[in-house]
Order: sequence, then structure tokens, then C-alpha cells
Amino acid sequence: MIGGGPANGPAHGAPGRGREVVLDLSGVRLPGTLTVPDDAVGVVVFAHGSGSSRLSPRNRAVAAALQQRRLATLLFDLLLQDEDAGGPGARFDIHLLTRRLQDAVTWLREGGEAPGRIGLFGASTGAAAALLAAAAMPAEVAAVVSRGGRPDLALPRLGAVRAPTLLLVGGNDRQVLELNRTALASLTCPKELRVIPGAGHLFEEPGALERVASLAGSWFLEHLSAPPGDRA
Repeated sequence: MIGGGPANGPAHGAPGRGREVVLDLSGVRLPGTLTVPDDAVGVVVFAHGSGSSRLSPRNRAVAAALQQRRLATLLFDLLLQDEDAGGPGARFDIHLLTRRLQDAVTWLREGGEAPGRIGLFGASTGAAAALLAAAAMPAEVAAVVSRGGRPDLALPRLGAVRAPTLLLVGGNDRQVLELNRTALASLTCPKELRVIPGAGHLFEEPGALERVASLAGSWFLEHLSAPPGDRA
């Protein structure tokens, strides 16, 4: 199960205790959970998909695995409760989600909360927000991972993304897989598409989410640990 240690190499001690925080972002206050392991080498900000929240069990499972590999994590709600309850409008407002994510990156950096470089992990619509934020903040965002994401929703700006980007898609999630292949062709940064065989959109199959966590952890460790001038 996820959380017992990384798939590649030994665990680096206790992952650290999560701390509940409130992010003051451009006039809104959004709850989050920040976990900083000892000797953290970087921090990963999670952008959940539509209809989800910082309590997403899949994102929390991946976050726990990243913490075992000396990566700090920030999970936060991208929307206020009334925005989320108001139907699909705000949930699919990619530009609103992107602004919130950019503000969260700034909150981490200006508040001294970011140990090392910053990566973004986006799921579903959150992946589009992560890529748009990376395009807008090339000096701040050092790596991006998309899980079952919709990078096609960021298609006009994909060419501006400089952060190394990993796209993870379930082999049985055929429509999303084709959308990711289209997005991959538009990315000009270091990039990779990895297909998880037998997995669907939610990666609920045995071992699927563990594979996501392993690949994401390796990607973030490689690119968040490297000096800024050494991006492959």
C-alpha cells in the first residue's frame, strides 16, 4: 500500500506531521494542509480536479508517498465552499483555478514555507491549471506532473511551459489518453507520457496509484533537486 516507503530506495525517516494552514489569496481564505518532512528537498503543490478538494483520498495517498521521499506537500482547496456548491461554473473556470494556484505558489515562497524548489501535481482539470501556472511562472515552477489530467484545456499555452512535465494516464482511459497525446505534441519542454497499463481514470485498480506515486516521486526528485540551470 502507498505510504510504506518509496518504490525506489529506502525511506528517509518520518514524513513529518501535517499542519493545517489558511492561505490568504487575493481576497479569499482557503484551507490547506502543509506537510514538511525533515530535510525536505522541495515542495509539491497539489491541484485537485473538479468536484474534489484538499481531502481527495487519491491525492492524499500520493502526497504521503512523496513525503516518504523527502518532498514537502501542500494540499489546499482551490474553491470556496459556496463556489464549489454553485455548480460546474467555478469548477471548470480554469483561469480562476490557475490564479488560485499561482497565488498559492507565491504564498509559499513569500511566506518562507517552501523548502527548496516548487513542483505542481495536477489531477483532471487541476492539471490544466498546473500547466497554465507553470507557463505563467517559469522562474518559480520547476516541475509538473499530471495524473489523469486534461492538459488539452491549457492547449494554447502549452508551448510556453518550461518546467519538465510528466503526463500519467491510465491505459483504459482511452479518451483522456488521446487528449494527453495531443497535448504532449504541443509541449516543448522536457516531457514524458507514461501509460499505466490496465488503469482507468481514477487509478482504482490494484497497484495503479502506487505506480503513479512512484513515477511522480522520481520525477519530482530529479527536477526539484537539480540546480535551476540544470533542467534536462
